[in-house]
Formats: sequence, structure tokens, C-alpha cells
Amino acid sequence: NIPEGAVPKDGPSAGVAMLSALLSLALDKLVKPNVAMTGELTLTGKVLRVGGIKEKTLAARRESVSTIVLPMSNQADYMELKPHLRAGLTAHFVDHYDDIYRIAFEGSGAPMPLASRGAPVVTVITPSEEAMSP
Repeated sequence: NIPEGAVPKDGPSAGVAMLSALLSLALDKLVKPNVAMTGELTLTGKVLRVGGIKEKTLAARRESVSTIVLPMSNQADYMELKPHLRAGLTAHFVDHYDDIYRIAFEGSGAPMPLASRGAPVVTVITPSEEAMSP
């Protein structure tokens, strides 16, 4: 699962999820159960743009996930989704794995990085459909 290879492939967007699973195993700490994440990952920890944001958002809603973590460069794709597709979700947009680690392992007792090597996290909270109804 190496990013930006010359051969088209399926699955690079699982890079951040795979690293989180490996860290969970190595640290013996659980990732928050209500967090979904996607992003291609470089060897230096940068989180790269992925495709299929609509489908991934729908899958998160279908599985009753309340928090999703997406690459910063996919923020416009997410904001283009109709509000009812984003309803009830909190989306965090990141550009470095340090921020995903903090979101996924916060409160688990896992050691936390002192500072992020990425840009500030952008968080978008969309109220549930019930809250959006008049």
C-alpha cells in the first residue's frame, strides 16, 4: 500500500486506517469505535486526497459512525454533499497523521504527540436531520 504508485490500484485510501489498526495492536489501545477514517498516507505522515467521498460518507452513516476523518484536500468534496447526507456527522479534515492519531486514540491512554506536524485540523459539524427540521 504505497501512495502515488505508477500502476493504478485499489485500496491506497486505507493507508491511515491500516496504520491506525497496526498502532492499536502495537500499543494495546483501542481506536474510538465511532470513528471512520480514510486517506492515502506517505512515508512522512502526510495524508493525501482520495476519491469516493460520497460513498465513504454514506458507508459511515450506514454503520452509525458519528465522526469521520478525511484528508484536508477532500474538504470541498465533502462540503458539496447535500446536507442530509452529512446530517449527524462530525468531519475532521487533516493533512498529517499526527492529527488522525490524536482523534483516534484520544482518551485511550495512548501516548499523545506534543504537537502536530500538519496544518490545523478543520472540523465541520452537521446537525442531525431532526435538528435541521423546522
